[in-house]
Amino acid sequence: MNSNQKRSIITLSDLANLADYSLMDTLTPDPDAEASGADHAPRQVFSGHYVPVTPTPIESPEYVTHSTRFFHELGFADDLAQSTDFIKLFSGDLSGVPEPMRKVGWVTGYALSMYGREYIQQCPFKTGNGYGDGRAISVLEVLINGQRWEMQLKGSGRTPYSRGADGRAVLRSSVREFLAQEHMHVLGVPTSRSLSLYVSNTETVKRPWYSEGSRAQDPDILVADPVAISTRVAPSFIRVGQLELFGRRARWESHPQAMAELEQIVLHLIDREYADVIDPQLSMTQEVVQLAREFRSRLTSLIANWIRVGFCQGNFNSDNCAAGGFTLDYGPFGFCDVFDPYFQPWTGGGKHYSFLNQPVAAERNFASFCSALKPLLGSDTEALQQLEAIQRDFPNVMQTQMHEMWAAKLGLETFNEALLHELLTLMVQTSVDYTIFFRELSAIPDDITPLKKSFYTDSTALDERWSAWFTQWKVLIYNAATSQSHETLSRQMKRVNPKYVLREWFVVPAYKAAAAGDYTLVRELQDIMTQPYDEQSQAVDGKYNRLKPAQFFEAGGTSHYSCSS
Repeated sequence: MNSNQKRSIITLSDLANLADYSLMDTLTPDPDAEASGADHAPRQVFSGHYVPVTPTPIESPEYVTHSTRFFHELGFADDLAQSTDFIKLFSGDLSGVPEPMRKVGWVTGYALSMYGREYIQQCPFKTGNGYGDGRAISVLEVLINGQRWEMQLKGSGRTPYSRGADGRAVLRSSVREFLAQEHMHVLGVPTSRSLSLYVSNTETVKRPWYSEGSRAQDPDILVADPVAISTRVAPSFIRVGQLELFGRRARWESHPQAMAELEQIVLHLIDREYADVIDPQLSMTQEVVQLAREFRSRLTSLIANWIRVGFCQGNFNSDNCAAGGFTLDYGPFGFCDVFDPYFQPWTGGGKHYSFLNQPVAAERNFASFCSALKPLLGSDTEALQQLEAIQRDFPNVMQTQMHEMWAAKLGLETFNEALLHELLTLMVQTSVDYTIFFRELSAIPDDITPLKKSFYTDSTALDERWSAWFTQWKVLIYNAATSQSHETLSRQMKRVNPKYVLREWFVVPAYKAAAAGDYTLVRELQDIMTQPYDEQSQAVDGKYNRLKPAQFFEAGGTSHYSCSS
């Protein structure tokens, strides 16, 4: 939308007129649910696609920020974010929403697979029927200019899937997710979006966290944090784990409608996320095959983009993998400072979810996705063979995406494996800042001197190898371009290699200040991190384009965390 265009959504009533509840209107509710949405105690959910649940409003909500960029894209007036009725709705109070909005939201269940292995026993009932949205409640679907958006409140209270937890999110994690989603969007990485963020002036919850100066792996104190509700937005919030749940019920014949519910959720996914690329005239089996092919394309592209910008999801279980092929969960995520193939911000993640193992983790989630679809293919041998071929070829498609990404980061027309291998080896041996290095390289310097801005250690012993690598790289790009086009190549590389990323040591001071009622730094980060490829002011450059200070290495809650809460 042009910035001069009039905002068409000025009041909550304007937004209400766009409501369209496709999930609740076309899928099956849990037959044991309370229609009123008063369903906040942990329990098993055996069937149905969703449970109607009313959010629990936070006390005395206060405006922290909203995404001006996303508001403008949607056609929302900026002052809507601070209007009384908008704040009530998006801080969890649906009691007074205008018709045709509904006074009840919904939550969904899912299965859990970690690195391709399904887990059941970890739910309180030892059956797997207790996994699902434990603190995220969807409250609205709207159609805006032909695009459907589902709006989900994170931290909006207990649901049947809360498993004994309080259903709340603290301000710390809410600030992180709010900033990260919009940052990833402008980085060009498919993602859920951030709409608004409100904090309670009076309500707190206790969470395990790290004491000041802690170097421990796990939290060592309990802290009382303000509760907050952020609204995240996406075309849908259907997860791979969700399809797994219905696929498992169909395989196990858990109830008479299990196969029908699997078919319904898959068709709903296609309608919500893939309607533009899957022909509805195809047979059901061919729609399923095409769905797998399209999801593979999106998922491999997503992972390549994560690695392009230095992002590690941290906890890439199947329930944190969006079936629409975008970044869904911003729990223990992190952006690389010092390059490390095994970079992992989550202390519980291990190497299997580390930075350069994300392609393999994605392959495991894709296998779970394909397994969930198989019951729909029945005895259709041809379709089953097609699905198996699509799954089997995942590593090749992933490798192609990765090769194209690395070539683009290096400004090359074609991927050069030997050149990349030597570079990554040198980056590890020298302790190189991932983002700063590739941005400095994008300027196509005359020698390695500018690249040393990204070095955390003295490189003297490796300078000869660095110079040899740099000379080889320079020959390759000179062979591919004329001297006149180097400025163009530099611009192209700078559109691939961001200058600013959301480093955790930027975020910590922002959420600490926010907890004390000062939102200035949150809003400053919001502004800077939504211009990550731009050359910004000297003041911004000095503050946000620099190496990680020594005191933040190994710092609990900054370099690593067991949970974001």
